[in-house]
Amino acid sequence: MKIVNGVDVDHLKKVVELVKENPDLGKTIWRANTKWKSGFKCEARIRDFVVNMDEPEDLGGTNTAPNMVEMVLGAYGCCLIVGYVMNAAVRGIELAKVEIELEGNIDLPGFLGLEPPEKVWPGFTEVRARVFLKTKEPLSKEKLKELNEAVVKTSPVGSILKNPVKVITELETRRFV
Repeated sequence: MKIVNGVDVDHLKKVVELVKENPDLGKTIWRANTKWKSGFKCEARIRDFVVNMDEPEDLGGTNTAPNMVEMVLGAYGCCLIVGYVMNAAVRGIELAKVEIELEGNIDLPGFLGLEPPEKVWPGFTEVRARVFLKTKEPLSKEKLKELNEAVVKTSPVGSILKNPVKVITELETRRFV
């Protein structure tokens, strides 16, 4: 078993080979179940985990947890980290440290419904990520650039943020009737 950056590279390569041989294995479905708790507090149940969310006091919440858009930034940052760790591991690059600072712009009149979405977009208008990588051995700028491009190009959360995705939201009332 070859471990690089805490990743079992042999296992990862087996997964890649399985999906390469049978692309249908790569068509996955991910799930979350969310519930309102009170005020702006809510929770997301994802596999065996519970993630709480709330709005900051400035927006009427009680500041007991990150809000939803902050979770998106965190998800993107963590997705990038996994990408750097995985791509570096399969390239034999040992990482000493990875940190990412993220920020995004949201125009509140869009979210608050004060302006139509055609005029003021309610979501992020820009997301910025600053990546700080430290490798155990010196790495050329070309190799770092190649690693970065591979990670950014294949980030699932980055792709979700950059490209339109079909979203279907249906109101179901039967459960509570």
